[in-house]
Amino acid sequence: MIDGSLARTIRLVVLDVDGVLTDGGIYLGAVDGRPLEFKRYDIQDGLGIHLMQKAGLRVAIITGRVSDSVRLRAAELGIEDLAQDPDAQKLPALLAMLDRHGIAPSEAAFIGDDFPDMAVLRLVGLSVAVSNAVPEVKRACAVTLTRSGGAGAVREFAEMLLTARNEWQSVTDRYVAERSLPFFESKT
Repeated sequence: MIDGSLARTIRLVVLDVDGVLTDGGIYLGAVDGRPLEFKRYDIQDGLGIHLMQKAGLRVAIITGRVSDSVRLRAAELGIEDLAQDPDAQKLPALLAMLDRHGIAPSEAAFIGDDFPDMAVLRLVGLSVAVSNAVPEVKRACAVTLTRSGGAGAVREFAEMLLTARNEWQSVTDRYVAERSLPFFESKT
């Protein structure tokens, strides 16, 4: 559960990738000697991200791996703030994002699952762990979700945050209406 007054202060939601947006599995292979990496993303998480954006929240990704898959998924979701650091130095990336957008650390939420996330989780105003996070991360977080990474955890957070902000119903109603109007208007 997220307190409504805290929820209304959040302006930036930052997501880890492996273990949060995905189940943490990585599919590695090669075609004609060119390495390929695949990740599985949950479609409901993508809609949760879209709904948070529709509510005026900035959504960002900070990951400790460099992957074309993540770049493609971020572009698909309209996420402009993407930091991929091969050394998993996530805190400098977060600080740069906060500075670039004039957002205080207390106005940011971060969803993580493992030790590379700890420095960021200790700084943000709303620290969130997925249900499959390591015990140390769960203890460090204000909120632990019931869903695992890659299995709707981000969607669960989106609903929880927007509900606490009293925006869930209006955002989802608007989303459904935007996809219903042409059909219903043509029937009248």
